[in-house]
Amino acid sequence: MATRLDVSQTQRERLAFLELRAFFTGELRRGDIEARFGVKPAAASRDLSSYRDIAPDNLDYDAPARCYRPSATFKPVFEFSTERVLAWLLQGFGDGLDLKLRQVAPCEGPGQLVKPDLEVLGVITRALVAKKAVRVSYLSLSSGSKRRELVPVALADNGLRWHVRAFDRERDRFGDFVLTRITKAQEIDGEVREAEQIGADEQWARIVDLEIVAHPGITWPKAVEADYGMADGVLRIKSRAALAGYVLRRWNIDSSPDHRFDPSSHHLWLRNTQTLYGVESAALAPGASDTTGKGAA
Repeated sequence: MATRLDVSQTQRERLAFLELRAFFTGELRRGDIEARFGVKPAAASRDLSSYRDIAPDNLDYDAPARCYRPSATFKPVFEFSTERVLAWLLQGFGDGLDLKLRQVAPCEGPGQLVKPDLEVLGVITRALVAKKAVRVSYLSLSSGSKRRELVPVALADNGLRWHVRAFDRERDRFGDFVLTRITKAQEIDGEVREAEQIGADEQWARIVDLEIVAHPGITWPKAVEADYGMADGVLRIKSRAALAGYVLRRWNIDSSPDHRFDPSSHHLWLRNTQTLYGVESAALAPGASDTTGKGAA
């Protein structure tokens, strides 16, 4: 933490949640604390009062909306790890606070090589919740640094990097933008059109059924079936069309109709390749160009 707090551990957790909620969604109500921790209104009010005593300049009260919002001079009291903040945003638990608890058993993961800037992430998530547009500086592989106006509608984790799904006002279409390539972000005042909101994103709304099987070139398919817990030799996955290509690429799934990829490096095959018709993200899937007519990753 940036400052030492003379409060109980349970109140620390509530104050950390309070700060996390305000900073990354742009709004905080007493009821949010009550719902998250099952406390009475009086206890939630005391937490708000304690936090404002600790950081008097961090929150502004929005009377018309009857909520607190992060001020222009907001400075976090707690240090949140990027991984835990993203886990909270994705899964709705953990609340971003690293309590430094000792592991009950050794457990390690590969970790993340790329970590989004939390200041940028905060601007994006606040705009997402408030249905606002943002002006960003975006680093593209094809055109370098460029200013864009985006309307964020969702966050997505492709297993390697975090993206923001957003409406691109210049291109007049929805697309995916890598969070770490956004170097600056600023919320824009003004109304967002209905055509720019998530309800108009057909690729996000469309659900694709993926039937994954062991690659036909595998000598002992039962081993692969055991790896992925397949039932009757098939792993059935439902994915948003906007994310299906990321799923297929992450797991290196041969998505060609004739399963032409080397089974030594592609243990899985997409059996129902026709499901990718009209799926824009399919361009990322190995061999999907044979089905979609678009370039594959």
